[in-house]
Amino acid sequence: MAEHEHVRVAVIGSGFGGLGAAVRLRREGITDFVVLERADSVGGAWRDNSYPGCACDVPSHLYSFSFAPHPDWPRTFSGQRHIRAYLEHVTDLFGLRPHLRLDSEVKLMTWDNENLRWTIETTRGALTADVVVSATGPLSDPKIPEVPGLESFPGKVFHSARWDHDYDLRGKRVAVVGTGASAIQIVPAIQPQVGRLTLFQRTPPWVLPRVDRAISGAERWLHRRLPVTAQVRRGLLWGIRELQVQAFTKRPDELGLVEQFAKRNMARAIKDPALRAKLTPDYRIGCKRILLSSAYYPALARPNVDVVASGLSEIRGSTAVAADGTEAEVDAIIFSTGFHVTDMPIAERVVGAEGITLAESWKNGMRALRGASAAGFPNWMTIIGPNTGLGNSSMILVIESQLNYMADYLRQLDVLGGRTALDARPAAVDAWTDRVQERMKRTVWNTGGCTSWYLDASGRNTTIWPGTTTEFRRATRRVDLAEYEVLRKPAPAAGPGAGPAGRKSGAAA
Repeated sequence: MAEHEHVRVAVIGSGFGGLGAAVRLRREGITDFVVLERADSVGGAWRDNSYPGCACDVPSHLYSFSFAPHPDWPRTFSGQRHIRAYLEHVTDLFGLRPHLRLDSEVKLMTWDNENLRWTIETTRGALTADVVVSATGPLSDPKIPEVPGLESFPGKVFHSARWDHDYDLRGKRVAVVGTGASAIQIVPAIQPQVGRLTLFQRTPPWVLPRVDRAISGAERWLHRRLPVTAQVRRGLLWGIRELQVQAFTKRPDELGLVEQFAKRNMARAIKDPALRAKLTPDYRIGCKRILLSSAYYPALARPNVDVVASGLSEIRGSTAVAADGTEAEVDAIIFSTGFHVTDMPIAERVVGAEGITLAESWKNGMRALRGASAAGFPNWMTIIGPNTGLGNSSMILVIESQLNYMADYLRQLDVLGGRTALDARPAAVDAWTDRVQERMKRTVWNTGGCTSWYLDASGRNTTIWPGTTTEFRRATRRVDLAEYEVLRKPAPAAGPGAGPAGRKSGAAA
């Protein structure tokens, strides 16, 4: 990285969001950009999460870019290895490697009010950028709870997103902490090889069968020869999920029928009434993320598995102790306890126009105009920002909508001309956030009777989008300049009286 390198756009992260932004920049004719990645390869969450059984719970043909269809998905629900390979393919297909700056973790991003640009400090040097697109994603930084005694545990400890492939689990006594999307894939994958598996379950999830199968050679041949068939397949998968949204957002009571189906699915695998009672949730299905697995319940019924219906509260030597007093001797502890979603560490590294960090600005909850722009942080955009998550469909659909918004944002800067920046108006951010939160009130995520990772420390849902992907695409189709304050850097004055760079009160110069 050049010592004083300057680029028009700096993209942070090389997962789906970052690579998608890079592709869109090139398609918009913008080549003066870099992609800063802290790891040594692209892939984001699909690089980091390599635990046994890791796979996507969204169908393959919907979990891919519309502008980069992949006719050769091997299964209806793809595994981590194939999704990561797809992202490497996208990187090569669109010529993104010259833009990559690997092993370049961002340590600090500071807005320069005088020059209307960002100064970015990385582990490989510093650079400046007119615009920053933050695509670090909410599933980037693992969260391990503070457990008394954990630091003195003599065995192996790691998070599911930092899997230690050198550690041999065969014959070991293993504790898995958590029952989220990762845990229900890990448990059946490692159960046959471990000596004993103890699952510490704080809250049982609702689990539906994962109807996965190999995609036949004939299907793949057809998708290669007639790409429209893959488009139709994708369209059907999308349409079904769009029709489901109303049950989540407006009529949660309708989900009771799905609960009955989930209970029957459990009963087929779990014959022990006591175990069934432990595994039956007491909240409305959909309040937490609905999980898909056809192997989870059968694994829990195996004789070498114990389900502790209480969270891990303490470690005493090699003994894991649950909140209800249950004890288990273990050789290894695997935390499947999620990520810093509503308190993303990257926010502590972004310093805006008023000299405060994004984390400080968001101390009462994340908020961003159309999920992208935070007030006081000019020319800074986030992909998969506040209230952009989905409860039942593909996040790639949201990412592509946000890329539309990013592209129009850059076009507006071009139209305005000169050294210009856009800063979201606080009133616009508040109005957008208030509308979203008002819609959120009757959704299953707020009324379903659970505590989920969708909620922040104050119990506010700052994660999920309470509508369809069609609505979100419509809302992010273009930038409304009335929602932004335009900042300009005056041209050098020939004589006295030239003022410093300042904020312009109108929506246009």
